[in-house]
Amino acid sequence: MDYRISARALSAALGGWRTREPAYEALADGIRLLCLDNRLAPRTALPAERELSAALGVSRSTVTAAYRSLRETGHIDSVRGSGSVTLPSRDRVPGRATPFPGAIDLQQASPPAWPGLAGVFAEVASSSAALISRVGYDVVGAPELREAIAAHYSARGIATDPTEVMVTTGAQSAIHLLATVMLGRADRALIETPTYPHAAEALQRAGARLVGVPVTTDAGWDLDRMEQAFARTLPVLAYLMPDFHNPTGRSMTDQERAAVQTAAERAGTMLVIDETTAELDIDRGPVRAGFDGDPTGVVRLGSLGKTVWGGLRVGWIRAERDVIRRLVAARSAHDLGTPEFDQAVAAALFAQHPQIVAQRAHVLREGRDALSAALAEHLPRWRVPHTDGGVSLWVELDAPLSSALVMAARSDGVLLSAGPRFSVDGGYERHLRLPFTAPADELVRAVAVLEQSWQRVRSGAPVAVHELYDAVV
Repeated sequence: MDYRISARALSAALGGWRTREPAYEALADGIRLLCLDNRLAPRTALPAERELSAALGVSRSTVTAAYRSLRETGHIDSVRGSGSVTLPSRDRVPGRATPFPGAIDLQQASPPAWPGLAGVFAEVASSSAALISRVGYDVVGAPELREAIAAHYSARGIATDPTEVMVTTGAQSAIHLLATVMLGRADRALIETPTYPHAAEALQRAGARLVGVPVTTDAGWDLDRMEQAFARTLPVLAYLMPDFHNPTGRSMTDQERAAVQTAAERAGTMLVIDETTAELDIDRGPVRAGFDGDPTGVVRLGSLGKTVWGGLRVGWIRAERDVIRRLVAARSAHDLGTPEFDQAVAAALFAQHPQIVAQRAHVLREGRDALSAALAEHLPRWRVPHTDGGVSLWVELDAPLSSALVMAARSDGVLLSAGPRFSVDGGYERHLRLPFTAPADELVRAVAVLEQSWQRVRSGAPVAVHELYDAVV
């Protein structure tokens, strides 16, 4: 066993789990979803039945039956005297993109590879002799790629020298490195909620205490709450996605950017700006510089994962030189550099940036419009926001049954991530992230499946769930 989760922590992670009858199957479904999302890692020891029943306010027989159901489906193993432990998921077959043929996987919000990528690979491969003459262990990044990234920022109005750029193995690697170097145990880190789950996990793994600030599709960032959070908690670091925020799709206004920058400067907080989705524009226009051309204390993250291809593991950090030096000094404990071939491909791609973003805008527009139209036709009671770009719609359901819907849709061949997956403080059972990065015909088919799944989930939910929703709205 690697980890033991307490009854209190499991209860918080489950949130509003009682979405259908019998209660023990609803509880089992809630734990299954935590396992599928990897919020409960394999080999995690679950609480004793008596402890969990007390924490959830249910009978011990309900927990006993839920654990029995989980054993029958292969999600946990129980040994007398040792308790129950989660097992590795058997849903995903090695080498297969989805758990079973014909499934529509909307868990990964990434467009397919840019069509011109294969040609760039071939061009770089033709000059591979020059690449393999290099040492291959470079924790700063290839000079030509850092120059291309610096020029890209400068063209946006953010004057950048190549010495202010570090190349990483994707944006997630950059987030993890920053969290490890900049945060100490029990330091506070401000983060939006909902947010990109893997960023929250990286900050928590570094020992940070997260301070969540709400962002919604209607009102955007809660500036009053944010200013208070900066002033009261004095976070060491703030991780934000101001352009095409994942999952809401919102972008900060100039007023919101100015307010965030002022509050961060007063608190002495480093702003970490994640721009991995910033250039996935459909309607808004070119990405803005923002934050007054990046004063000291602003760090930017970028990658080619969303704009070009998720399999091209190239990201970067743009920061003042002292920050770059600290990151370079610490990097060898994480990895020994980004692959030379990938860096050469990335450097070549920057020369074709206008064509790449134009093609992305076309693909994403088709997906967004097809998904929005299908939802309006098949699920008219759901609240579907408009977004000018990004990768997903943050849809509001007409009942707080997101987790139950994800489980039902999975059995019907559509794979999704429930609203609570993106939460910092809990909640979002009334929300569902629906990426529009898949082909338009797949998105339309997925919505047709969701309509049937939702009818089944809605009809099977306890009356109390409907009453709760009606009271809220």
